[in-house]
Order: sequence, then C-alpha cells, then structure tokens
Amino acid sequence: MIIAALIAASIAALLHVYIFSMESLTWTSKRTRAVFNATEEEAEATREMAFNQGFYNLFLATASLIGVLLVALGNLAIGATLIFAGTGSMLAAAVVLAAGSPRKATLAVRQGLFPLLAVVLLGLGVAMGR
Repeated sequence: MIIAALIAASIAALLHVYIFSMESLTWTSKRTRAVFNATEEEAEATREMAFNQGFYNLFLATASLIGVLLVALGNLAIGATLIFAGTGSMLAAAVVLAAGSPRKATLAVRQGLFPLLAVVLLGLGVAMGR
C-alpha cells in the first residue's frame, strides 16, 4: 500500500511541476492558454498572479518528493508527514478549483486524482503498518 502511495505521490508531484512550468514559465503561450481556457487578455492580466501560483505548485511538489525520498530511505514519520502535507494541499486546491470554477472541473479532477490516491493509500498503509 505504501509503495502504491509513493508512486501516486510522485506522479502528483511531477504533474504539479508541469503545472508550475505552465503557470510560471509559459502562462501567456497559446498552448497554455488553451489548457486553462484563457484568452490572451486574461493571460496577460493574470500573468503575475500565475507566476506566483506556479511556485506554490512547485513547493508542494518539492515537499511531496522529499517525503517520498524520506519514506524510501526508511523515515516513515517525517516522510509521510511531508507527503500528507504536499498531496493533501494539492487535493484541497483541486476541490477549491472545482467549487470556485465549475467550468474547470475537468482540470480539477486531473489535478486532484493522484493526490487523492496518495492520501488514501498512504493513510491505509500507515494504519495497517505496511
């Protein structure tokens, strides 16, 4: 169960690194605007906010990946804490996105699926002791 959780957390983290790159590096590009269903004007108007938000995604990914590494190295308590904090925040952000922007529900599901799996699987794995 814990190994599956580590895989889900790693995928969630890698997805959030990709989200970081879109929000902080390519926000105004045609491809990224299409992903977020934003016009050129909307992208320009929200460029600074997206840049900052992208780094939040990067930091959550970093915490999750450090947690995965620590669990893999045998430090379950600290590693699981970081994974729960990182992926739990990713999951909460996906819920907020879906609730606040129903037209972006598909993006929210994509953003939240692997964090949800990581939280559930890690919780079960820790509770069962494996």
